[in-house]
Amino acid sequence: MSLPDPLPLDDALQQMRASGYARLSAAALARLSCTTESALKALAPAWHDLPSDQYLKDGGRYRRRRHGSWVWQADGPTLAQVPHRPHWQPTDYNALHGGMLRQFEPIDPRVAQSPAFTGLLKGLSAQFADMARAQPPRLGEPVFDGRWFIEAHTFRIDTEGGVGRPTPEGAHRDGMAYVAVILVDRAGILGGETRVFEADGPHGVRFTLTEPWSALLLDDARVIHESTPIQPQQPGVLGHRDTLVITFRAQAFQDPPA
Repeated sequence: MSLPDPLPLDDALQQMRASGYARLSAAALARLSCTTESALKALAPAWHDLPSDQYLKDGGRYRRRRHGSWVWQADGPTLAQVPHRPHWQPTDYNALHGGMLRQFEPIDPRVAQSPAFTGLLKGLSAQFADMARAQPPRLGEPVFDGRWFIEAHTFRIDTEGGVGRPTPEGAHRDGMAYVAVILVDRAGILGGETRVFEADGPHGVRFTLTEPWSALLLDDARVIHESTPIQPQQPGVLGHRDTLVITFRAQAFQDPPA
């Protein structure tokens, strides 16, 4: 089934508590971030300067990305960027690219230090903290202790090779508490449909993010997600899909076992 149109902020958060996912409009995301839509949209030019992802095991060259890490603490609250570190996932969550340290270039400081971006991290952190406090501890999941260990990824998927794959690993969880998938731009493409499924049930939704700075929020323990491949809208004309993916984990960053 299709997910309804993006909801106002309060309705979207209520839906997420009930269903494990919610679709936010750009206006709702700006409100959550205590900023404006124009301030968020002003970040978009940074997506034109993303290095190629050298770790794709399918041999593709359709993905460009940068990465950064932060810690948010409810006491204050405070938000601090940590020294640049590699990205790692276990194979349980990413069978294709898990199990290896991936050292991406850092997110452009003009983005990472901008009030709109830091407001986005703070706003999401506070809302997810409220949700975490309101639910009982989940078996096998780190318990929220007032801190979020945040990773942000700036992605561009393009059609230079004919097809671009936003989620080459397929439908997956990220091994986090919460995930925000934010569309920054899409141009000259077909496809890129988002699909969200219950992690332990038969139901799911499908839709396409089209509004710049609209978002999908996910309770990662309750749902799995994927985005379908993209193709050029016009043969021979390069298209792209730009996203910002932000993940929130309790207790510690997701690192290799000691």
